[in-house]
Amino acid sequence: MSVRVRVDLGGGVPPYEQIRAQLASLIAAGALAPGTRLPTVRDLAADLGVAVGTVTRAYRELEAVGAVHSRRRTGTVVAEGAGRGDDGLHDAIQRVVVRARALGLSDEELLGLVRGALLSWAQ
Repeated sequence: MSVRVRVDLGGGVPPYEQIRAQLASLIAAGALAPGTRLPTVRDLAADLGVAVGTVTRAYRELEAVGAVHSRRRTGTVVAEGAGRGDDGLHDAIQRVVVRARALGLSDEELLGLVRGALLSWAQ
């Protein structure tokens, strides 16, 4: 299984948080379904060029919120009930991403639009 996670080692966000956030997003979007086995800590650390402790911290934080569970023999697995299910929201988000790509928006521009929409709801 291939998990698409990237880490910007020069960025302002700690690497463990980048890993945690990306995996949490993949789980919430249904891209990583319940029961999906995540790469071992060592394998993901090697793939990303980070310390084993960095990935361990990301996995522990995901486990603390019930997104994954870790067992010695089975490794780290996406927990049952993790994510939001299929209530149409996932499809709507996919359409927004496709439209943003067609318009040439970068990830940061799209995220900025989403953050702005969230802020307008908070008021």
